[in-house]
Amino acid sequence: MLDYSVARENMIESQVRPNGITDRRLIDAMAAVPREQFVPAHLKPLAYMDEDITLVAGEGNSRRYLLEPMAYARMVQAARIAPGDLVLDIGAGSGYSSAVLSHLAQMVVAVESDEGLAKAANENLLRLEIANVALVEAPLKTGYASEGPYNAIIINGRVEEVPSTLLDQLADGGRLVAVVGATDMARARVFTRSGNQIAERDVFDASIPALAEFDRPNPGFIF
Repeated sequence: MLDYSVARENMIESQVRPNGITDRRLIDAMAAVPREQFVPAHLKPLAYMDEDITLVAGEGNSRRYLLEPMAYARMVQAARIAPGDLVLDIGAGSGYSSAVLSHLAQMVVAVESDEGLAKAANENLLRLEIANVALVEAPLKTGYASEGPYNAIIINGRVEEVPSTLLDQLADGGRLVAVVGATDMARARVFTRSGNQIAERDVFDASIPALAEFDRPNPGFIF
């Protein structure tokens, strides 16, 4: 039988640390959260592999993934989350991302549009007695402005563009981290608010699954 605690330690030592993750709090958070509890039962032995794990094998907007540990860790480190921060977790999936963020921030608002995943996430977080995550079932692109503004926003999947509806929910000095691009190889980008201005910078190349809800609409034929 697989020893998941050993697999978790191996994930930290072989995937997280060697890829530039130096934030001690983030390393401790990923070492504390049992990733195997956030994937379907038949995929538990794969929970700590360096790959994205399918959570919902549907079509279009319904296809969803748990991001590979290395890419996810690099995104969270780029968000520079402080202990007193309020964080918005977009595309919370089965709750793993929110569970990790709960160790870093004061409060996490987790948004998930898939009804089944939202239910699973809530059950997973309750089972682990994580009390500082509020789960909201809502469209991912809308975020959850009523609880904002947020010090940090994480988008769990590749997007073609970051909508203004989410950028508008950043607090002054707040950071939004997303992988932006229309193809498999894209760029992780940090958006930072300063007053009414949004600055952006690329931080690393990334290949993660897309969140189809963020796809640009097809304009059709133009005559």
